[in-house]
Amino acid sequence: MSEDASAQRLVTQGSMVRRLVLTALSWALVLLVLGAMSLTALFRQTVLSDLEDRLSGVADALIAHVEVSDSLSLRLDEDLIDPRFSQTFSGRYWQVSLDAAADVEPLRSQSLADALLMAPDKARAEALDNPGRPVSAMGKGPDGEPLRLVIRAILVNDVETPLLVIAAEDQRPANARIMRFGLASAGLFFLFTVALGVGVFAQVRVGLAPVLRMGRAVADVRDGRSERVSGVYPAELIALGGELNKLLDHSQEVVERARTHVGNLAHALKTPLTVLSNEARDQDGALARQVDRQTRLMSEQVEHHLRRARAAAHARTIGARAPVERTLDDLGRTLQKIYGRQGINLDWRCEGRIVFRGEKQDLEELLGNLIDNACKWAASKVSIIASLREGQLYLCVEDDGPGLTPEQSQAVLARGVRLDEQAPGTGLGLAIVVDLARAYDGALEIERSELGGLKACLWLPALLES
Repeated sequence: MSEDASAQRLVTQGSMVRRLVLTALSWALVLLVLGAMSLTALFRQTVLSDLEDRLSGVADALIAHVEVSDSLSLRLDEDLIDPRFSQTFSGRYWQVSLDAAADVEPLRSQSLADALLMAPDKARAEALDNPGRPVSAMGKGPDGEPLRLVIRAILVNDVETPLLVIAAEDQRPANARIMRFGLASAGLFFLFTVALGVGVFAQVRVGLAPVLRMGRAVADVRDGRSERVSGVYPAELIALGGELNKLLDHSQEVVERARTHVGNLAHALKTPLTVLSNEARDQDGALARQVDRQTRLMSEQVEHHLRRARAAAHARTIGARAPVERTLDDLGRTLQKIYGRQGINLDWRCEGRIVFRGEKQDLEELLGNLIDNACKWAASKVSIIASLREGQLYLCVEDDGPGLTPEQSQAVLARGVRLDEQAPGTGLGLAIVVDLARAYDGALEIERSELGGLKACLWLPALLES
């Protein structure tokens, strides 16, 4: 096979090493990014939870020290010790107010100056609906800074209006901590990715080295430097090497079979043609000359085709394959034209893109014999189905003819004889089919068809084309 012919069958899809490395790195990168995001989210939750815990502690201290007079005025019996509550706009604030009592001045930290803490309506309503339970929310401080709020509603004896306690703190320092952690995580995971990429590349190169060695071994077989794929390989490649050697054995068997057929054909054709030619030359007349001329022409044609057959036989048949659907369509259309005039209707289909692992001519001969014999003995219908079962090509040819008795079917499978010779009236010659099927380690099964006639099924090596 020429380099150009090989190029027509092989299409480069890029480096296998690059594909494996990129696939591994892509998946690893996704996992690392998700890991970094998850860790950052967990850290954020931890930081905000700590902040809310501090604010809840402030709210508890306020509740413990706030007093409500009979006139509904508010006061603290003890100041909170955190100095930041005394520094204006320090970022830490608190406020205690009587809800719905606009005329009562709320208590608030000195850090608020004249400003008020405004709780979001939703958070305020939730706190009022669940007295005693802290509710977290976001708000704005007196300087426009983002605040983390903890709001608690407290019911006081003899006071109809609940107390609304709010503790707040500037969230920007917490956000800064979260950002620093996120950037540190991203940098660390980037370094992990680079290190992983180097490791994956080295692993892939080392892992593919045996595959490259096997490729060179196959090239040696192709170039005639070796007869078999040999060498020391990992366990995962031993099976591949064994299959390649089986393929070589099969190719050799095909070569030997072709050589045998060529020799038999040469002996069967050339000898009688030589006899006819010699006899014609010994005779006079136009008929003798015509016979001599035609026999010489036939001899030349036979010699020509025998030379071609011998050349093909000497070539190793490696990787022979034939598309089943295309072959079935060609045979079906041809035989439909032949037997359609006799009222025979052929129905054929192929389930999937199945490829026969063998010579196209052998597949044509197998199918042609079965379909042709079915058409000869069908009353009106022949059905052909090709499918892939248990990893093999399953070909079934059915007809609505007279069929076979169990004894006749057993005789064919046992001895591979022609049924038109052993069971008169059937007209089926299955010896070629049986021989060819056995040559491919296949089998022929014969049984009664649901159509009423014969059902002949072949099991042959095949694969499903992607």
